[in-house]
Amino acid sequence: MIEVYKAKGELEAQVIKGLLESHGIPCLFQSHAASSVHPFAINGLGEVRIMVPKNTADEARRLIEAD
Repeated sequence: MIEVYKAKGELEAQVIKGLLESHGIPCLFQSHAASSVHPFAINGLGEVRIMVPKNTADEARRLIEAD
């Protein structure tokens, strides 16, 4: 798995996950803080890393940038 985007919070991450999965790209979230503790990002806290299989990374980035 490789990081393709850093969402500013859980809500943005869920929207991106829906976009990617609707195009057949599976993804996982990686975060250092629980969303209930940090519902928004401050100095990196609350950020959610969007991870996809390496072979789909270019397509995932293209879809995210186009959206």
